[in-house]
Amino acid sequence: MLSTYQIGLTMIVLGVILLLIGYFTSISILYTLGGILVVVGIILWILGAVGRPVGGRKVWF
Repeated sequence: MLSTYQIGLTMIVLGVILLLIGYFTSISILYTLGGILVVVGIILWILGAVGRPVGGRKVWF
């Protein structure tokens, strides 16, 4: 069972990977999706770090 904190960190890592791939291959959709994942990952990471429930739950699957 993953916490919001762990999901946020995973999304940040995936977003950075997509950002780098999109930047080096000049594929704008990967660059955009990577940026969105980084922003959402940071929000989930912060909410998980303070113990705030997301979607009405303390743990979101």
